[in-house]
Amino acid sequence: MQPRDLSDHVAYEAGRGIEEVARELGRDPSEFIKLASNENPHGPSPAAAVAIRETASSVSSYPKAAHADLTAAVADRWDVSDEQVWLANGGDGAIDYLHRAALEPGDDVLVPAPGFAYYGMSSRFHHGDVREYELEREDDFAQDAETVLGAYDGDRLLFVTSPHNPTGSTMPLADVERLADETADETLIVVDEAYGEFADRDSAVALIEGRDGFDARDDVAVLRTFSKAYGLAGVRLGYAVVPDEWGDAYARVNTPFAASELACRAGLAAIDDDEHVRRTVETAVESRAYMRENIDAHVWESEGNFVLVDVGDAVAVSEEMQERSVIVRDCSSFGLPGCIRITCGTAEETERAVATLNDVLADLDVAPESTDEAEDPDAEVADP
Repeated sequence: MQPRDLSDHVAYEAGRGIEEVARELGRDPSEFIKLASNENPHGPSPAAAVAIRETASSVSSYPKAAHADLTAAVADRWDVSDEQVWLANGGDGAIDYLHRAALEPGDDVLVPAPGFAYYGMSSRFHHGDVREYELEREDDFAQDAETVLGAYDGDRLLFVTSPHNPTGSTMPLADVERLADETADETLIVVDEAYGEFADRDSAVALIEGRDGFDARDDVAVLRTFSKAYGLAGVRLGYAVVPDEWGDAYARVNTPFAASELACRAGLAAIDDDEHVRRTVETAVESRAYMRENIDAHVWESEGNFVLVDVGDAVAVSEEMQERSVIVRDCSSFGLPGCIRITCGTAEETERAVATLNDVLADLDVAPESTDEAEDPDAEVADP
């Protein structure tokens, strides 16, 4: 007895953790900083940490009430109905639910390249086929409707990541609207806003609800997560905001109690902790500006809590930085073997990462020659 043929499936490559690297190198974990997984450098919302401790004694019960309470709180935050909020076990769980609700075997899903591997993984799990549209390095990974429509061919789902991982680029809502206008009625535009809090952009929820001068649509969905700005990556909590017409499908495609009691109570506390989110966003804006101004290599503008850096040889540079106790993300798995991604850390972490990277680049002599534009200290930085 064997599992079905999984030869077309790829394993997700997560950023390496401090304990894993320290054990491999035979070093003390306290020597390291990790800026590889776009985690919150300030940790979880303090209110969420309190809620988790207080909820621990009640985890013997199913989270029916907590699930309903969090759904209502998220719906209130976005001014949508409760039925439009699909809670999930992380943003990837919400991706699974959309695929379950939309895909018939053999349907196509169009995803960005480079991009988040789980879009394609989930599609294949649900017997969909995956096609890609290219975000061109020569265009600084710019995202626009023209690029996507050039690859579109009647796909059932079309993913847009804004801000985009790993580049940090965004797509204007007018371009998202154009995608919805110029694709088939049965194509769902999924806008992944996992890093949305860090961008000076309005959410695509405006397109679903017909706000800010847009017409209401039934062909756009938005993904959000508590992992990044709220610092709850470890409890796995995300959600989709879907058109009103999709509301009834949730009960038919979700797993029982899609988010745990701890996750729901943490999310309920975190969603009102505006001070923690504000501090987190300010740190990210300051960190990415510092990296653009001080790294001795090309750093792309970013509206996420990370930057993408052209280092010439991602494997060599990331391994040497790791030897020097700074863990960053080698972007070879994204199809960018010359680039690393660095998460925005605290001021101290960011300064250490920049100094370490510059020393490594000088010692290895692998980085491409920087351009004046790449080093422009006056490059525009998003306002928090």
